[in-house]
Formats: sequence, C-alpha cells, structure tokens
Amino acid sequence: MSVLLTTGLVAALAASPVSAFWRLPCKSPIVVERADPIVNPGAVSGHLHTIMGGNGFDFAMDYNSTQRSTCSSCTVEGDFSNYWIPALFFQHENGTFESVDQVGGATVYYLQRAGNGETLKAFPPGFRMIAGNPFKRTGGDDFATQAISYNCLDYNGPAKPETPNFPNYNCPNGLRSQVFFPSCWNGKDLDSPDHMSHVSYPANSYNSGPCPADFPVHLISIFYEVIWDTGKFANQWYGNGQPFVWSMGDPTGYGGHGDFVMGWDPDLLQSAVDQCTNDSGRVEDCPVFDLIPDSQAQGCRIAPAVDEQVSGLLPALPGCNPVQPGPTATPQSGCGAPTTITPSNTTFFTDLTGQGWSYMGCGTDNYFNRVLTGASQSNGQMTNENCVAFCESKGFSIAGSEYADECYCGNSIPDSGKPVPGVVGACTMSCAGDDSEFCGGAGTISLYQKCSGDSCANAQFGPGPSAPVQVANPPPAGSSSPAVSPSAAPSSTSSGSHSAPGSPTTLATITTSSAAAPTESPESPPTNPASVNTDSTSPPSDDDDSVEDDDGNDAN
Repeated sequence: MSVLLTTGLVAALAASPVSAFWRLPCKSPIVVERADPIVNPGAVSGHLHTIMGGNGFDFAMDYNSTQRSTCSSCTVEGDFSNYWIPALFFQHENGTFESVDQVGGATVYYLQRAGNGETLKAFPPGFRMIAGNPFKRTGGDDFATQAISYNCLDYNGPAKPETPNFPNYNCPNGLRSQVFFPSCWNGKDLDSPDHMSHVSYPANSYNSGPCPADFPVHLISIFYEVIWDTGKFANQWYGNGQPFVWSMGDPTGYGGHGDFVMGWDPDLLQSAVDQCTNDSGRVEDCPVFDLIPDSQAQGCRIAPAVDEQVSGLLPALPGCNPVQPGPTATPQSGCGAPTTITPSNTTFFTDLTGQGWSYMGCGTDNYFNRVLTGASQSNGQMTNENCVAFCESKGFSIAGSEYADECYCGNSIPDSGKPVPGVVGACTMSCAGDDSEFCGGAGTISLYQKCSGDSCANAQFGPGPSAPVQVANPPPAGSSSPAVSPSAAPSSTSSGSHSAPGSPTTLATITTSSAAAPTESPESPPTNPASVNTDSTSPPSDDDDSVEDDDGNDAN
C-alpha cells in the first residue's frame, strides 16, 4: 500500500465516529410475489419482489395494516415493518430463467449515524420510502448510485472489492446485494409522489454525516443485505458477460433497489435509538428488545395472491420484463402476464373437518424428544388423510405428519411443541403420497386433532384486527415524477415509472398514539466506509447470516 493511500485511509478512519448499531435478522421471506404497495398500491406490481417482515403486508397498506400482523419473519417483537427488494434470476444460454435461492432472508442494519449536534429520531407511523431505481442501467458518482452495491463472497480466496454493479466473476459463497437508504427527512411528509423526495442522503456522504438544511430531521439509518446462492451456477456461465438478472430485466445490477414500510411501535423504536448504544451490532445487546425465536420467525408467511409461477425454471421473467441491458430501460406491458389480485387457493394444511379432524397448526418436533409418543409409521403413500386415519385406528386423538412421509400419534402435546397462534410455520414439505398437501418439515410437524360439532374449526392464520393508530393511505398510483434522489443530480437513465402521484402523506394526517435472531459475534467498532473491504473472504459464523464490516458498509 502506498504512503499516500495509507495516510488517506488513516485520516478517514480517524475522522469517523464510533457509531452504535444493531443487526435485525429477518429469517426468511414472508412471500415472493409481484407486489409493491408503495409504488403500485392496490395493483399487481410490474416485477417480482422478495418481501420480509410482518404478515400484515398487502397490495395496499398503511400503518394500520402493519399493526394487524400476527407474526414477523424478523426477530424483534414490536417490529412489523416490511422490507423488500427485487428477486434474482439466472439467465440460461437458451434464454430461460431460473430463480436464485436466497440464503435465509435479509439482515437489516439500524445504524446510529447522526452528525455533530444532531439528535436521531425514529421513523414516524405511516413513514415509507424507496432507495434505488429499477430502470437505472448505468453508474454514477451521486449518493443514490453509491448506496446500491454488491459484495462477492469468497471465504477461501483473496478479498474482492465491492462493486456498484453485478461482478463479472463467480462468487463461490454467494452474491450479497446491499441497499443503503436515505436518512434525512423533511420532517413533514411521510411519503412523496416519487417516494424519495421527502428524504435525502446526508450532505457529504450517502451513509453518514450531517443532514442538509432542507431535510433537518436525522432518522436512524437502515441498510439491507440479502445473500443469493449464486455459487450453485458456477459451472453454467457462458459467453463473456455475467448471467444474473434482476426480476425487472436488469442484467447490470445498477437497477438494484429496496422499499421500506414503517411498522415499528414508534415508542419502542425511539427507545432503541436512545438506549441501544452498543457498537457490537448484536441485537441481543439492545436492552429494550424482546426477541422472537428463529423458528417462529422462519414460519411467518402469507399465501401469494397472483396466479403465476415465480420460482424454478421459467420461460420468461414474471410480469412483462424483457432483459434490458441499457443504457436506458422502460416499463413494458401487454405481454399477457396476470394483472389480477385473487384470493389465494394456497392453504398450508388439509381441511379434514368433514372427517372429524381439525388443523391445530405447525408444531415443532425433534428426533430425540418426540412431541407425539404414541403409534407411528412411515411410508411413501403418506397424506394427512392417511395419517389421521392411522392414528384414529390406534385410538389416538392427535395426529401429526412430518418430513413428507412420517406420521405420529398421541393424546397431548407438550408446550415446547405447540403451534404458535397465527403463525403458519415451516410445515412446507409436500406429502409423499400427494404433492398438493403439506406434511410437516424437517423438525416441524403438521398437527391435527379429533373434533366434533362446533369444535371442528381449523386454526386461523394471517393478520388480526386493526390497530388504534390511524394513518392516511399512501398517494395513489400513476405519477410521472422521476424516481431520483433529491441529493443527487437526475440520472439520464432515470425512469418515471417507479413513482406515484397525489398529495403526499404528512404528519398532519396522523393521530399519533403509542398503542400498540441468530446470535451475532461481537466485532470491533464500526469503521469509516472508506476503509478497505476484507469481509468477502471470511465465512459467517454458525449463528450469523452476515459477514460484513461492522458499519454495514464495506469498501465504498
């Protein structure tokens, strides 16, 4: 390293404050679907998203919707926010597309990066915003462009720098997509026609420092990380370019983006901003948080409501999304893709009430300490009908199907194995005898109990009644305002389609009311984002989904 570079790096590090932060683990998506209640409220979105957070998520939603959640795929009680980004695909040489698996869900960083003399604030109820532009196809030096980045994970190779676009080389341990959101707010609008101009990046950097005068309220910063299992396609690359594409037809990566809908208990989040001052990044070190068990968060999900295939091998990307490498990209339509939101036919259990058995929910089980200790069997024709019939023939009142082909019987369930009310759970293995049914999972068991008369009712899932905090709905769809961050000059490739018009929601529309993880390894204090990235060579610990530098940003 040159003396000049060394001197510059030391100066940058010396100038950076040690900032508190915590990582919020979101264990899995609640749904992967063409939905975006910010940009396309009440309609099917133009492209596919992977969505984490509360199960109150819907095609049109406000703060009340978040508070109807009965579970979240993120692990802090009191946070029913929703966090989403586009889905990733591998484009095969023959032009078909294959979905790329997410590694878990997402890690959402909450970073306390106020400028000198500033006081950090929590997001208010009803707040929402987006970062990035799905139709962007070229780079730039503006903060909005710098806020989108990628980290190629290779735990056994030399460190690789972060990139603003998809790297043109294989990432053996996955590709991590990263989105840093604006943190400066104008103090009055909860949303804006383009969903961006009510917020700004700080005055001198996209991820730290004081806010511009027009955006005087410094909010806590949020930063998303999602890891994609791109390494499984290592032997299928072809040609001279990289083969991955975002769900909106972006093969460059410059169109990466993220959306956020505030769903926290605002008093809890403000308490965390004020009191969670540990720089370890461990959510467990925040004294005001109660944590949700990982298994419960993993089991939070909702059924899709757009009738289309979104995973596996596809002839085209969901929606009307031809690959558009740029330099410009425009929204497409007229391809015949579904545009109707319909109640889903997907159920996570088999309705056996007509046979005198009701679904209790998805419980937990383990090989060494079974929750049902009566009769059992395993066979390749297993269905839930077969399982309850077997248990009934043996004189038991509870039946449970597990791991696709197993059936267990008993008359009671210990508390450790009982389903969590309102949580669908991870009972998502297809039954060996009927792939249209679900028969538990690995360590999860689909539970049914004998019933009669009015007691024959299946467990209910999904959002509950509305919360008392009233917030106005977001602006209606259809604006032509460009989706460009106000902190940067408009890009020549910005498209107006990632926007919606109407009167922005303001604080005056709110009646405020206070009603209402994997363990991370401690790390050193956060460094300045100018520091050299070294994290792409270190594997995550067994209990840590992320391998990033402490500040949530690497070599930018």
